[in-house]
Amino acid sequence: MTGLQEAQRDQDDKLHEECGVFGIFGHPDSAALTVLGLHALQHRGQEAAGIVTFDDGHFMSERHPGLVGDIFGGRNADRVKNLKGAYAIGHNRYSTAGGSAVRNIQPMFADLIGGGLALAHNGNLTNARALREELVGEGRIFQSTSDTEVIIHLAARSLYRPIVEKLVDALKKVKGAYSLVALTSKKLIGVRDPWGVRPLVLGKLDNSYILASETCALDIIGADFVRDIEPGEVVVITKEGIESFRPFAQQPNRFCVFEYIYFSRPDSVVEGRNVYEHRKLTGAELAREAPADADMVIPVPDSSIPAAIGFANEAKLPFELGIIRNHYVGRTFIEPSDGIRNFSVKRKHNPNRATLEGKRVILVDDSIVRGTTSKKIVQMVRDAGATEVHFRVASPPTAHSCFYGVDTPNTDDLMAHKMDVEQMRRLIGADSLAFISMDGMYRAMGHAKRNAAAPQFCDACFSGAYPIELTDITGASRSSQLSFLADAAE
Repeated sequence: MTGLQEAQRDQDDKLHEECGVFGIFGHPDSAALTVLGLHALQHRGQEAAGIVTFDDGHFMSERHPGLVGDIFGGRNADRVKNLKGAYAIGHNRYSTAGGSAVRNIQPMFADLIGGGLALAHNGNLTNARALREELVGEGRIFQSTSDTEVIIHLAARSLYRPIVEKLVDALKKVKGAYSLVALTSKKLIGVRDPWGVRPLVLGKLDNSYILASETCALDIIGADFVRDIEPGEVVVITKEGIESFRPFAQQPNRFCVFEYIYFSRPDSVVEGRNVYEHRKLTGAELAREAPADADMVIPVPDSSIPAAIGFANEAKLPFELGIIRNHYVGRTFIEPSDGIRNFSVKRKHNPNRATLEGKRVILVDDSIVRGTTSKKIVQMVRDAGATEVHFRVASPPTAHSCFYGVDTPNTDDLMAHKMDVEQMRRLIGADSLAFISMDGMYRAMGHAKRNAAAPQFCDACFSGAYPIELTDITGASRSSQLSFLADAAE
C-alpha cells in the first residue's frame, strides 16, 4: 500500500453518505439559495455538486467536481448568475465505485415526451443492475454509471404522458432506498421510497416551497420547517400550491438509524428528533451499559462530541478535548515518504498532551469501520502519556455492508464482521472496548428495545436484516456490486 493509499484509507475509515438534495420553487434567487442549501448539506457529499434551474423555456445546468464553495464561489461566482430562473434543484455527491467523473454528477437531465426532467437522488437502487441490463438490451444508451439514470430511462420508456405519472411509473419498477427531487418546466417534485430509508423535508420561505435532505438546509436560508415528507409520499409543487399522493404499496417504516448516529448534522431535526440531543442520550445509555474507572471522557472529534458529552454527564466524569482536530484536511494529500508515512493520522487529529498525560481516559467514538484509524488514535493517546485507554463506541458493531445509499467497505473489510469484541480490542490496543447494545441504541431512540420481528429502523449494517430486497446482490458480496459499477464505467 502506498503512503497516499494509506492516508486515503485513514480518511475513509468512516461510513460515508452518498449525497444530499435540495430544491426550491418560486423564488427569484433560486440558484443562490440552492448554493446555500447545498453548502449546509456539504457533509452529505464532498466530491461534486450540481444545480439545474429553469427559466424562459430553458433548463440550465452547472455540474462540477469539488466542494460547493469552490464550485460556486470566488472566481466561479458567475456560475450562479448563469443559472437563471425561479425554480432550481441541487445535489451534493459522494461517489462510490462509479467514480466522480462529470458524467456521474447530478442533477441529471433528459428531454422526454411531455417536456424536460431534471432529477437528483439520495439513496441506492438494489435492482439497478437488472434494470440497466434490461434497458440496454432494448437499445437504451446510458451516459453514466449512476443508478439515477436508470430512473430517467424508465420514465422515458413509460407510456404515460404527464411527466409526474411517468416518474411514478418508473419508481414502481425500482427497489431500494431513495429520496429524490425532480424539476420540470412547471413543477418541483419530491419523493421518498415506501420504507422511508432516507430523509426528505418540506420547508417554506415567504411564498416559496423548499425540499431538502435535512432541516439545516432550511435554517441557512431562513426558511421555516413545514414537515417531513412521509415514506412513499409524492409531493408536487406548482404555482397553485402543493399536491400530495401515495401511489406505492405501504411498507413498514425503516428509516436509517445511522442518520442519527453519524450522517445527519447535529443541528438538524430528523423525523421529529433533534440529532444533537439524540446523540447525547446515546452516550448516556452507553455509559450505563459500559462504565469504566477513569479520570476523564474525551471524544474522537468531531462527530462523537455529543455522545461523549452524554457519556461524561451520566458517568459524572470531566469532559475534555484531549484530541484536537485539524479542520483543513481535504480528501487528497501529498504522497508521504517512507519516513513520514506513519504520521498520516496526525494530519487530522493531534493529542492534547497537557490534558492526557498521566490520565486514565475513556475515548468515545460514534462507530468503528475498518479499525485502522481507531488503532492509531489509541496509540497516539498512549504516546501522549495516557496511562489507560478505554474505548467506547456509540453504535453497535458495524458487521454488514449497506446497500441503501451508504458507501460501505466490502464486508470482509469490516472489522466487526470477522472479529469478536476481544479480538477487536487487541487489534486497536485499548485496555477495554465496548459498543452500545442494539437494545441500548433503541432505548436511546425512545423504544423499550429493538423489535426483532419488525425493527423500528433500518439497522442492517449492524444486524444484517435487510428490509428491502437486494435483487442485484443476493448471494453475492458488496464487491460484486462494486465490480458491476466499475465494469459499467469502463
